[in-house]
Amino acid sequence: MQNIDKKQKVKLLVDFWHRTMMHHAMWLAEVQHQMGREKAFKLFSIAWKKSYEIQMKRLGKILDFEMEDDVPQPLMKLEESKIDELLEGSAINWLANDGVWFQAVEFNRNMHDAKRCNDSAWGYFSPFEAKLIKDYLGLEEHPGLEGLKKALEFRLYAYINKQSFTEETENSFVFLMNDCRVQSARKRKNLDDYPCKSGGMVEYTTFAETIDSRIKTECICCPPDNHPDEYYCAWKFSYQSL
Repeated sequence: MQNIDKKQKVKLLVDFWHRTMMHHAMWLAEVQHQMGREKAFKLFSIAWKKSYEIQMKRLGKILDFEMEDDVPQPLMKLEESKIDELLEGSAINWLANDGVWFQAVEFNRNMHDAKRCNDSAWGYFSPFEAKLIKDYLGLEEHPGLEGLKKALEFRLYAYINKQSFTEETENSFVFLMNDCRVQSARKRKNLDDYPCKSGGMVEYTTFAETIDSRIKTECICCPPDNHPDEYYCAWKFSYQSL
């Protein structure tokens, strides 16, 4: 070990966590590349469950905390309001991370490349998020539209944006993004809406298909489309029989 001071060690510790997180993601990306999404998600579930158990056991031993129903006991001891703050703050951090990646490509390349990378990234992340939510909620393989509605309420976006459901029928419903943190920020700066339709088509279609392969996604409107003041984008999800 190099002769470094306490502050440098702490910075290195955080970097170790970052490397572990990225290596975890790279494994998933490569397995998906070689074996396809469905197989990769199955193997991911196995690997993550085991990895989580190993990591929490080791951290608990070092930091002297117990696990309570598979979660660190110190987190369970927090006030529920503080947990709510952490959920919202974590979701905002996720969005900020997305934004700085977009700007890094945009400012060093151009807007076209940034949008192209953004849309492709959603093609990886949206079905991945759907898979995690599906497992978290214990949804069956084909949970239908009700399953999709539940899943949409557990997305990271659901903790920082305002959304709602309308025009609900037996075979379809419309999902509205009533307030979007990104678009609202642009509006406050008197900027035009960010044209997110191309990314949204990837995002919502792959999310719905991962929750239930029988669900069809249709864009009603999404910037740069015109939209009413009540919402920024609207998506119709309909049930398709096998």
